Amino acid sequence: MMQRCLTLAQQAAGYTAPNPLVGSVITQEATIVGEGFHPQAGQPHAEVFALRAAGDRAVGATLYVNLEPCNHYGRTPPCTEAIIQAGIRQVYVGMVDPDERVSGRGINRLRQAGLEVFVGLEAAACQQINEAFVHRVQHRQPFGILKYAMTLDGKIAAASGHSAWVTGPEARATVHQLRAICDAVIVGGNTVRRDNPHLTSHGQSDRNPLRIVMSQQLNLPKTAHLWQVEEAKTLVLTETEANLPFQAYLRQQGVEVVTLPTLTPATAMDYLYQRELLSVLWECGGQLAAAAIAAGAVQKVWAFVAPKIIGGQNAPTPVGDLGLDKMTQALKLERLSWQSVGADLLIEGYLT
Repeated sequence: MMQRCLTLAQQAAGYTAPNPLVGSVITQEATIVGEGFHPQAGQPHAEVFALRAAGDRAVGATLYVNLEPCNHYGRTPPCTEAIIQAGIRQVYVGMVDPDERVSGRGINRLRQAGLEVFVGLEAAACQQINEAFVHRVQHRQPFGILKYAMTLDGKIAAASGHSAWVTGPEARATVHQLRAICDAVIVGGNTVRRDNPHLTSHGQSDRNPLRIVMSQQLNLPKTAHLWQVEEAKTLVLTETEANLPFQAYLRQQGVEVVTLPTLTPATAMDYLYQRELLSVLWECGGQLAAAAIAAGAVQKVWAFVAPKIIGGQNAPTPVGDLGLDKMTQALKLERLSWQSVGADLLIEGYLT
């Protein structure tokens, strides 16, 4: 039943920021009588949808939910009171909510009302599905994923700069699916100038992320796919006095331009936290990737490795200079997993 909660929750991936992904199931003697998920911020929580579906069959029933029910008034009323009033007898909670407004209070309220509450069912899977939410709450910044594709000899492009395509169509489709569940995708000016990307989900989903370009000097081309905002919105982050005529030009095209006193990965992530983003996907070149890692703006890495060798002493690599000159200083990944995606290999891991 908790796995069913997670399946339901996943249906809203990409839509709930800054809220978590939550699904709920209600059973009577192992038969599902109601279920639901939280579709987006401002909408009722998963438990409320499940209770509505169950109706009178909620009396004496068991409720499963992957995240602790809230016990405070936010954009919606407390779920704990709805659960109590519906006559639920038992509640299985996947994990405690890290939000200090909730943490433990929802569970305590249910127990005070006489309900049996069990905590920690499928806890690891519940943590995984909401890793971005947990990180945002604990660190007050969005969860950062660095994605890159490289050849077997560690190059993201030929020495000429040509990079289409490092990986095969299956890997590219996987990236498009990842974009669809992230709140934003970030590139730097070099990527716009060299690759002219679209940064959409390319039909893998009906949802596209917010496309973000970071450029301190705003020395960008006037013609770019990212300035076409009919399909997906684009945000340009730059510094206050940078290329004012081009700022005006971008705004005329419908591109949102936000200026910061100093533009760095750290200040960008601070701003995106204020905009209530949960997760951002860094699809940038090596220089910006290194700066993002150094600033603590990257928590997870998606590395696609293609079975190709391109060579080239000056061919670009995924991560630029981190100021490390000994192998013993190398940043290590933990909780590794890998899988074949078409002819390519996808390695996932978390920066320690």
